[in-house]
Amino acid sequence: MTQDARSAAASRKKSPPAAAKTGSHSSTASAQVFQHYQAAVQLVQQGKYEKALVALEKLLPTATFEIVERCRMYITTCKRQLERQGLIFGTPEERYDYAVSRLNEGYFDEATQQFQGILADFPTADYAYYGLALIDSITGRIQGCLDNLAKAIELNPKNRLQARADNDFQNMVDDPRFTELLYPEIP
Repeated sequence: MTQDARSAAASRKKSPPAAAKTGSHSSTASAQVFQHYQAAVQLVQQGKYEKALVALEKLLPTATFEIVERCRMYITTCKRQLERQGLIFGTPEERYDYAVSRLNEGYFDEATQQFQGILADFPTADYAYYGLALIDSITGRIQGCLDNLAKAIELNPKNRLQARADNDFQNMVDDPRFTELLYPEIP
């Protein structure tokens, strides 16, 4: 081997191949992305949705597929939370309409919060008690349904007629207390 060949071979041994350099840089970058992801998730858990949203969106171009999918899920959560916080209703009827839309979409906890919010401001809002009775019926909370429907009927007797025709009370039709509530005149 000539002197030039030996020095070329020695220099090849000293410096790692290009793939190895890229691999270590890649694993360092992946670790940093994962750390940023964890920090963003922590922001979500702390209820800092605006900051979390920004942090998660910054991760999308550089993250692995798995982290991108998780980021998208958390981004959706952040946006939903920010929308909920920004809700302002001009009237209790607007809030009721929103609560009914949440109920119809299956977001029972959120609908319940809205109906309870109406009642906090307007304790005689029979339609809010009726809405709570619907949720209780759909979710199988029998006593809650009976209590809320009784209050709705007490505040507005027309709710009795409405409940008789409302399919959302199907879970209650075999309960004699429900029948007695809707048909008190029948012995």
